[in-house]
Parts: sequence; C-alpha cells; structure tokens
Amino acid sequence: MTLLNDRPTDLAGTGSRLVVEETESFRVHRDSMVSPAILSEEHAKIFDHNWLYVGHESEIAQPGDYVRRRVGGRPLFMVRGVKSGDVNVFHNSCTHRGAVVCRQDQGNAKVFQCFYHAWTFDSEGKLAGVPDREAYGGTLDWERLGLKSVARVESYRGFVFCCFDPDVVGLVEYLAGAKDYLDLIIDAAPADMEIVRGTNHYGMDANWKLLVENSIDGYHAVSTHDTYFKYLVALGTDLSVGVKGTAHDLGNGHAVLEYEAPWGRPVAKWEPLFGDDAKPSIDGLRAGLVERFGEERAHRMADLNRNMLIYPNLVVNDIMALTVRTFMPTAPGHMEITAWEMAPREEQPDVRQRRLDSFLTFLGPGGFATPDDIEALESCQQGFTSGGVEWNDISRGMAREPQANDEAQMRAFWRRWRHDMDQP
Repeated sequence: MTLLNDRPTDLAGTGSRLVVEETESFRVHRDSMVSPAILSEEHAKIFDHNWLYVGHESEIAQPGDYVRRRVGGRPLFMVRGVKSGDVNVFHNSCTHRGAVVCRQDQGNAKVFQCFYHAWTFDSEGKLAGVPDREAYGGTLDWERLGLKSVARVESYRGFVFCCFDPDVVGLVEYLAGAKDYLDLIIDAAPADMEIVRGTNHYGMDANWKLLVENSIDGYHAVSTHDTYFKYLVALGTDLSVGVKGTAHDLGNGHAVLEYEAPWGRPVAKWEPLFGDDAKPSIDGLRAGLVERFGEERAHRMADLNRNMLIYPNLVVNDIMALTVRTFMPTAPGHMEITAWEMAPREEQPDVRQRRLDSFLTFLGPGGFATPDDIEALESCQQGFTSGGVEWNDISRGMAREPQANDEAQMRAFWRRWRHDMDQP
C-alpha cells in the first residue's frame, strides 16, 4: 500500500483504505497515525460533524457562570444566561474583528467585552455596547452582530455537547447505548453530580487515536501498570479477583469495558487502602444502593468498573475515581488532554478525599497509570517512524465472545472512524 503521508488533498474513501476487516482479521494502516493529510481530514469529517463534549452543567451553576474551552480545535465558551438561565455555547470570537471575547478560563460575568475595540456582549450573546456608535450613523445591525452560537447544543444528564453541523442527529440518538451507562453512573449518586473544581491538563507526543484505544484497552493493564498492582499488594489488597469482564459495542463508535478489579471504588466498594474506619460508611452507601435499585443493579454500580468511550474523544472512567477526560490532536503526533473529577454534590468529606486521592494517585499526570500510558503511547508513535511495518493488528478476540482484554471495543471505534473518513 502506498503511504499517504505527504498527500495534502482530500481523499474520498480514505477510511476503507486504512481500515481493513476480514473474517478473523482487523488491521489499521499506520499512516492513520502519522499523516498530516489524514489529520486534516479528521478535522473536516469527524470533529466538524459529530457531537463533542463541552462541559458539565454543574460548572456553570449560577447565572453568569462561564468556562472557556477548546472543542474540536475551536475556541468556544459556555455560559449560563443571566436572564434566561439557559446553557449557551458561543464561538469565542468578536463579531467586529475576530478577537476572543472570553479571555479567562472560568468565572462569572454579566457581560463580555472584547479588549481590542471594547465591543460588549451579554451572557445571552446579544451585542450590548459599541464605543462611539454614532460613527456608524444608525446602520449597525445589532441583532446580526451578536455572538454566534454553535450550530447545535444539547445536554444529557448534565453533560453538555455541541456540534458544528446543524443537520446532525439528536444527542440522545447519537449517544445510543452509551446513554444507559451514563444513567448507571449518574443514578448511583445519592445527589446531583458535579465537576470538582480543578483540572488535569497535559500533553502527549502520540496520535490521539492511540489514547482512544488505550482508554478502553483491558489487555495492557497487568503488564503496563505492574507497579500499581504491586502497590496494591503492599497495602493488603486481594488481587485474586484479577481484572475480568466484558466489552460492548454501544453503537455510533461508542464502546465500554465493564469489569471487576481488585481496587476499591468510592461509590460503595471498600478496600484496605481506605482504612478500617471507612468501612461502615461505605457499607452504608452500598446498602442504600440496594434499597433503591435492587441487588443486581447495585452490584453493577458499586462493584463493577467502566471505561467508556463516547466517540470521538470523550472518555468516562468510572473506576477507583470518576474521571471525565477529553483529548484533541494538535499535530499527527501530539495531543492535548484535559481531565476532570466528577463526584456527588455535598459528598461526605472523607469520601470526597478518598475519591480525589484515587483521581490523583492512579489517573493524574503524576500518578501510577498515566505516566505508564504516556510512555507506552509515545513509544508506539516513535515506533511508527521506523517504517518497515505498515499495519497495526486489532484482531484479538474476533474468534470468541468479547472479553475485557480483547479488542472488540477498539474495532467499534475504528469502524465508525472508517465510516466517517469514507465520506466525500
């Protein structure tokens, strides 16, 4: 196969050339990981036409609260309207000459003023002030010159998404089977969920699709994160349960691993790391889940872990902490990652502390897992430049019912990627 690495033109049918599926074989061409032309197509065909995560409604709880985000490579900001109370998502660009109007990552404001020429907009996006408006002789179209909303904005269970394509299917239809897993996560909380203040933000010298794969890959856990498992043993954690479970294709490129693992969960699964004093309160949380949902659903909520991908670039890790993570490519071999911790509102301080400890200890940029994963994925990216080998193999488990350490969930992503990249 001829590599596409230096071809700058749009390529109809790119997906089928780069993702090849046969009866018991699934291959992905490595040019998908290194080509600038492919990345350009991904922006046009994937990030411009699928629902993308913006943030959570709890981040803008009060009128005028706002957060600034880059979504799909574009500067946006999300603000709760002072008058309407609505969640608004705007292109962060002044309608006068283009400068960004929201210049802080978060805060509260009734108006947003462009620092370049001081045009001012309210929290509903309306143009509210123009210096020396008389110079325009009454010709300013105030309605037309308001901030531009993103084409589509919808929310599900507090998760706010946007899409730059006005003709995209509705969010609930798009989420498909992922919706049921969001329900499982949100319903397990005794109160409304909120994003805890503070973020993890870091970069990685690897293609963004490698982190997609890694985030829902159970195969690498024991080998790559050996140090963490040894740490658990030293604390007295019983590792006999191992890491075992199932993988599910949730439709539209979404996928999930659902599995048992030896670590504790702040939802309602005690482990020695939490200390003996914590056991009664955690047991009480679990008893509450059983009372509300029955033993079977309570077991899934409390005892089972979930690593879920919502296509194309949102990962919800419901493991020893509840982490919401997005990532966006800035080059074929580089991405920027942002992660937030989610927790029940008004959670007991000791439970919140255990949750945040887990968030940092395992999933944080300096934790047990993330440095391992960064090393592994950057190593893959370096290996791609060696040449000689054109294809990655993603066939594990095709000859049996998918298990958590197989690759069926990755194939779900790549099939949707192939579909989108085949579009003209």
